[in-house]
Amino acid sequence: MKFRFLSSITLLLGSLSLFSCVDADQTQEAILERDKEAIEKYLQENPITGVKEYSEPFEGFYMFWQVSVKDERNSIPRGDTVSVNYVGKTLSNKIFDTSIEQVAKDNGIYNSSRRYEPLRYAIGYGFTISGFEFAISMMHPGEKATVIFPSRLGYGTQSSGEIPANSPLIFELELAQITKGPNLNP
Repeated sequence: MKFRFLSSITLLLGSLSLFSCVDADQTQEAILERDKEAIEKYLQENPITGVKEYSEPFEGFYMFWQVSVKDERNSIPRGDTVSVNYVGKTLSNKIFDTSIEQVAKDNGIYNSSRRYEPLRYAIGYGFTISGFEFAISMMHPGEKATVIFPSRLGYGTQSSGEIPANSPLIFELELAQITKGPNLNP
């Protein structure tokens, strides 16, 4: 009986010490709120116009089409391969990556050993960050759009190259092509 009591007290104290180490400013909810405020401020200072818009303010996700095409298809089926030109930026408008050689040269991020061409990947397998893939899944070939989303849909609490941890991201996207996947979606 005494052992159970001591075990319970030890477990309770251990749990309390663990939770007291969590910084309230670093919870997922706090980070999302900071990201949404930063995104809203960015959009106020840098209005993005488009011919079509989609937003989920609760999630901090905004998408603006600069070029839209009429297409009956609702979404890109899993397994289909997309070809995408893109420019990735932070909210400071610093370009950290692109598939376009001239943009890389103009912004001092050119790498002569890299091939600059559209990114090709199969939808639905987690080959890209979730905010990027979600935006692409809403596009049709020939469309161009700008998407902005919170860090949890990007690299989250991890830094990646020039991208600091907890960074909302902006992508300028052009969906060049969709190739039917192995399941040969109609």
